[in-house]
Amino acid sequence: MQSYFQQLAAAVCAPLAGTDRVTLYFSAEASDFIRFNHAQVRQATHVEQRYGTVSVVSGQKRASSSISLGGDLAADTEALLAERTALLEQLPLVPDDAYLLLPEAVVNTERSATGSLPTPQQLMDAVAEHAAGSDLVGFYAGGSVVQAFADSRGQRNWHSVESFLFDWCLYREKDQAVKCSYAGTAWSSAEFARRVAEARARIQLLALPPKTLAPGAYRVYFSPVAVAELLGTLSWGGFGLKDLQTGTSSLLLAHQGKAPLSPLLTLTEATAEGIAPRFQADGFTKPDAVALVRAGQMAASLTSPRSAKEYSQPTNGSHGGESPESLAMAPGSLPEAEVLQALGTGVYIGNLHYLNYSDRQACRMTGMTRFACFWVEDGQIVAPIPVMRFDDSFLRMFGPGLVVLTEHAELVPADSTYGARQLQSITAPGAIVEGFALTL
Repeated sequence: MQSYFQQLAAAVCAPLAGTDRVTLYFSAEASDFIRFNHAQVRQATHVEQRYGTVSVVSGQKRASSSISLGGDLAADTEALLAERTALLEQLPLVPDDAYLLLPEAVVNTERSATGSLPTPQQLMDAVAEHAAGSDLVGFYAGGSVVQAFADSRGQRNWHSVESFLFDWCLYREKDQAVKCSYAGTAWSSAEFARRVAEARARIQLLALPPKTLAPGAYRVYFSPVAVAELLGTLSWGGFGLKDLQTGTSSLLLAHQGKAPLSPLLTLTEATAEGIAPRFQADGFTKPDAVALVRAGQMAASLTSPRSAKEYSQPTNGSHGGESPESLAMAPGSLPEAEVLQALGTGVYIGNLHYLNYSDRQACRMTGMTRFACFWVEDGQIVAPIPVMRFDDSFLRMFGPGLVVLTEHAELVPADSTYGARQLQSITAPGAIVEGFALTL
C-alpha cells in the first residue's frame, strides 16, 4: 500500500505550471465487520476502500476534489490526473480565501504500526467458547487504516495502524444489560475471556431488587468509559481557538478564571500516544502533545491553520473542527480494586448516553445513565438503579466536585464506522465526583 501511494504521489504531485502547490490526501482501510446476536454471527462483512483528495493552489486560491479509488495504480493515477486537470481549469474562477494557510517547512513523517488482530474465525471461536449460553449482542470492527499526505514540494506523511474494537452487551431481560468493550492493537483471547467473565458476574447483580432514587445530588463513581463520554461532549466546542475567540467555548468560564477546575485535572491532546495521524489534510504536522488543561489551569487551545491565520496565532496542526483526536486525561492515585470502598455510599455509573449540552456557556451537560448502574452502600453493590437523567456542569463535576481519579486510564477509541472507521480516541481514568445532579 505504501509503495502504491508513493507512486500515486509522484505522478499527481509533480510541480505543475500555473500553481504554487499541488497536494494529495489519501485514506484507505481494509476492515472486518462482524455482528453478533445470542452469541452467534448474524452478519460478517469485509470492506476495502480507498479515497484520494487532490488540491491545486495558486496564491490564495485553492480548488479540491475527492474521488474513490479502485486500487489499480494505472487507473487511479489516470483518474487523479484528470481531476487535477479539471481543477486547474477551474482555479481562476475560484475566489480568494483570506484564511488559506499552508505549511512552509517540509516535514516528513512515517508511522506503520502492525497489530496482532484476530482472524474472523478466531473471533467467532472466542465468542462461541466464552459467551456460550448468554445473549451476547455486539459489533466487531478491526483491520488496517491508512492516511497519507503528499505535496509538490516533496513532503510525504504516512500513517498506517492495525487496530480493533469489539463493543458488546450481555443482555438479561427487558432493559437490563451489561455493556462491555475490548479495544487495542493486540488481541488476547484470555483478556476477552476475562472481560466476558466479569460481565457475567456483573449481570447477576441486575437480578437484585432495584432501588429507585429520588432526584438530587449524589456521590458517584464514573467508570473510564463514562468519563470518556463526558470528555467526548466537552470536545464539541470546548478546546478550539475559534470557539474561544468568538465566546462560544464551553470552557470560556474556566479560561476567564470564573469557574476553576480541580488541580487533579490535566487534559492533553496526546498525539504520540494515540492512534490518530500526526498530520492533517493541509500538511501541517502536530506536536507529540499539546497541554490543554494543566493541573486545573487552562493551558492552550487547539488551533487549525485557518484560525491561526484569522487570529494571528501559531497553528498546532489541529483539523478544521478544532476538536481533539487523541484526548487524554491524566490518571490519579486510586487503585481500581479500591473504587467501591472509596465511593462508600453512592452511585456506580458504568455508562452514560444521549449526552448534549443543556447550557453551553455554563458547560452544563445532560444525558442518561445506561445499562448496569448500581446503588452502593458501605463499599458494597446492593441494588441496580433504573435509568435516570442527569444535568450538571462539567466545570463543577471536575472542579470542586472532583474527589479522586483512578490510577489506571483506559483507551476508548471512537466506535463510529459511518463512511469509514475513525482513528480518534479518548484515554480516561475513572473518577469519584461529589454532588452529581440526577434530575429525573
